[in-house]
Amino acid sequence: MAKRLWLVIAPLFVAAIVQASYPVAEPGDVVDDYHGVKVADPYRWLEDAGSEQTQRWMNEQNAFTQNYLARDDNRDPIRARLAELLNYPRTSVPGEKNGRLFFSHNSGLQNQSIYFVQDGLDGEPRELIDPNTWREDGTAAIRSFTVSPKGNLVAYGVSLSGSDWQEVHVRDVNTGQDLADVMPYVKFVSAAWLPDETGFYYARQPEPGSVPAGDEHYYQKLYYHALGDDPKNDRVVYERPSEETKTHGFAPTVTHDGKYLVVHIWRGSAADNEISFRPLMDTVADLTPLFAGFDAAYQFIGSEGDRFFFRTNKDALKWKIVSVDVTRPGVLADVVPEGRDLIESATLANGELVVQTLRNAHSRIHRYSLSGESLGEIALPSICNVTGISGEPDSDLLFVGFNSFLTPGSVYRYDYATGELKPHSVPEVDFDADNFVTRQIWYESKDGTKVPMFLVHKKGLVLDGNNPTLLYGYGGFNVNQQPHYSATRLFWLEQGGVYAVPNLRGGGEFGEEWHRAGMLEKKQNVFDDFIAAAEWLIANDYTRSERLVIHGGSNGGLLTAACMVQRPDLFGVVLVGVPVIDMLRYHLFTVARYWIPEYGSSEDPEQFKFLIKYSPLHNVKPGGEYPSTLVLTADTDDRVDPGQAKKFAATLQKHNASNKPMLIRVDIRAGHGGGKPTSKSIEEGADTFGF
Repeated sequence: MAKRLWLVIAPLFVAAIVQASYPVAEPGDVVDDYHGVKVADPYRWLEDAGSEQTQRWMNEQNAFTQNYLARDDNRDPIRARLAELLNYPRTSVPGEKNGRLFFSHNSGLQNQSIYFVQDGLDGEPRELIDPNTWREDGTAAIRSFTVSPKGNLVAYGVSLSGSDWQEVHVRDVNTGQDLADVMPYVKFVSAAWLPDETGFYYARQPEPGSVPAGDEHYYQKLYYHALGDDPKNDRVVYERPSEETKTHGFAPTVTHDGKYLVVHIWRGSAADNEISFRPLMDTVADLTPLFAGFDAAYQFIGSEGDRFFFRTNKDALKWKIVSVDVTRPGVLADVVPEGRDLIESATLANGELVVQTLRNAHSRIHRYSLSGESLGEIALPSICNVTGISGEPDSDLLFVGFNSFLTPGSVYRYDYATGELKPHSVPEVDFDADNFVTRQIWYESKDGTKVPMFLVHKKGLVLDGNNPTLLYGYGGFNVNQQPHYSATRLFWLEQGGVYAVPNLRGGGEFGEEWHRAGMLEKKQNVFDDFIAAAEWLIANDYTRSERLVIHGGSNGGLLTAACMVQRPDLFGVVLVGVPVIDMLRYHLFTVARYWIPEYGSSEDPEQFKFLIKYSPLHNVKPGGEYPSTLVLTADTDDRVDPGQAKKFAATLQKHNASNKPMLIRVDIRAGHGGGKPTSKSIEEGADTFGF
């Protein structure tokens, strides 16, 4: 156990920034007219990441932040302890193809996990792809990985500096060498291989320059690539080229028996989608709509001949599993009906359905026959998060991955003969989990809604209002916040801190209704839920405002920023990670038009009215006294444009009247978070906890 670094905690809440001038951000005179309402945007120039003025400001801000953080003598010990906590083996849930197992493994402090192949359960793992050899600083990562049906080829997507953009390469599993095939201009991609491994279906964005600037993120098309062909000649299988459908995307699947091509058609972040299909070998036939009209969400699970299985929220807010005979489209049969618990996912394995459910935000697993007969439950630890279930329809190898707040990611194999989970990969870590406890409580939000919250802390915690407390939230996009292992969070717990995670509306923990209660004009419910969680922690003597830290990233960065400007008195420290901040202009950058179904758009007069009310950038008050704030972003984030974070930091530095620091940290050669090397995670953790 590491030495308790009390100096890390105490100054965090009481230190005031030595009065010094922030790097100058000269305000401009830009004013926009939104449906007759004049709105100033004085730091519009910070949206231009490539300008000399913005680059100079960013470099000066980074230097200012690092100089401030360097005052803390504990930063090196923090960095060292974080490295110790992260130095444990991590193995992904294996996927099986034709008797071969494919998985990734990180020995501990490797920047990127290495991908391995293994022949059967008793085979010797063989290194297949090592991304650590591509860039010295570890900023090249594998973001997608799809194995062909016979296990001889892998299509994998390479991302640089955390970008969402990928190049898809193809590796021969037997030789360990790449083929000449390279597919550029892809995002959010997976390959759907033909049974004979001669090619695959995939989705691709337009080539930059072939469409107006900015539109290269949209207008996705579904292609077929034959191995050996020039990708420029890949055949378009499906597209929707109109302005109204520019945010539609396509995810292909080939059924396990190789009989059908199934296409999932999505539109931005909207929960609903369409499904189309066609016989795989009929390459000239049009796709046949199976579920059209975007009336609900449909997730393809698998097939048995002409019978397709789907997870859907059609007439089932907590989801259900249905089947449809594709020779008679439109006739649905319930297989696993909607029940008390949310159906989170399902896998067709060993000729049956393995169904993951969610009860009060923690996982359970049930087995069902394909006719819907219950075959029992797979016992799991009481409060955990299932991170993956892997199996094939014709194999009895079933792997389950799970973790918890105090248990690192572990992989078990289910034994159908005994009905037990057997360890497959269970790491040991330098942390004594027996000294800590996880609880779940319920509190009341502003409108009376009951909201659950996980609490993690040392056993025997004294409720005297003095405990440093880290409150983390997200609240959006149907994303569930479940027990999740984080080595960096363990550091906080070791110091005597409390870690709190509420299940805010906007997530999907209790079904689509819970999600809808925190989106569009109801987004304020999310902020109210988070504020109520903070108030509960204070009222129940876990902490007090001066010792309360709030943290969130992306949509969670929007959350912490909005709550800070609404209730600056309630928090001691605010961490705003890669945030959506300017709710009037967020949709104009990178892929953000995909999020209009979740947030709305200022181009709509009615939606503008609720966006301007909570947009953090537009609700910073001149002379407001704000708590210590660290804004975190990255220079190559092409998910949430970093210009939003920069504008927010400049606005806070201009208008804050308290003596608390308003800092920004811009990570270099980094993106939104995906593929971040271990070394960068350690540095960011040291800076964050040091702050």
